Amino acid sequence: MMNYQFIAEVFQLIEKFDTNVDSKSYSKDLTGFKRWIYDNEKSIESIDEEPNWEGKENGRSSESVINTLIVHMNRYAKTYSRSAIYNSDFSTQEDFIYLINLKAFGAMTKMELIRKNIQEKPAGMQIINRLINQGWIQQSDSLEDKRSKIILITPKGIEALEKSMAKIRQATHIVTGNLSQNEKLELIKLLQKLEHFHEPIYYKNLDISQLVDIAYSQLSN
Repeated sequence: MMNYQFIAEVFQLIEKFDTNVDSKSYSKDLTGFKRWIYDNEKSIESIDEEPNWEGKENGRSSESVINTLIVHMNRYAKTYSRSAIYNSDFSTQEDFIYLINLKAFGAMTKMELIRKNIQEKPAGMQIINRLINQGWIQQSDSLEDKRSKIILITPKGIEALEKSMAKIRQATHIVTGNLSQNEKLELIKLLQKLEHFHEPIYYKNLDISQLVDIAYSQLSN
């Protein structure tokens, strides 16, 4: 005999998925639906395993802890990066990150490269000018927009990268610490979800005086 109650519950789930779930987080198909159900079940299961943290008993929020840990991880990563480029021709971590992006993604405009690294224009231009002076990148006029410059990595830049890549890869591995492969993959999913939330807000170039209010309003969407 057909279980109509079960069918009704399935349709309710589908309706909830279709109306409330962001398509940037989950594709609106069977694969996305299954992933959404799986992630929700994991969230429910993990409630009983909620971690403890400093200040929790005094009301410190999970959001506060996450922000602090992300800041700490960024500082740890920068420290390892400084060690990786010690005694090399690189001045900063950003120098080799810019080169890695150009090598991986090919030629692009200056602003595309700066935005890919989530930096302000003045700081990004300083890095690009430093790389040009080193002979690691070169620029030419854009065929699409004469006001823009296209930059690409030079053979000399590739050579500089290759000299330091072994140490850079070591630093990259150290940052992920003692996480298992499954934990790394789960962390990637969570960070990508955060990236998909923050990236469109960043690219709106909102006035700094309005940024927090507008970004906060997106939490309920």
